[in-house]
Amino acid sequence: MAKPDNREDNVEHLQNSIDNTIENMEQTEAYLDEHADEISPQEKETLQEKNQRRENSLQSFRSEIQDESEHQQS
Repeated sequence: MAKPDNREDNVEHLQNSIDNTIENMEQTEAYLDEHADEISPQEKETLQEKNQRRENSLQSFRSEIQDESEHQQS
């Protein structure tokens, strides 16, 4: 028998994901600021691309939170 769909804590989980993603982005930026002259251009580009993907993920998380909020109101 399938478990019922319990979406009560989805927003909380999504917010935790947002918080963790922002923290990872900030740590990467701090690393780049501190070690930019010590790392290869390839590594720098890789880290910048990773942060761009994280930014895209943040947009998706925020959209999901909006969807969940609308779902909970109905």
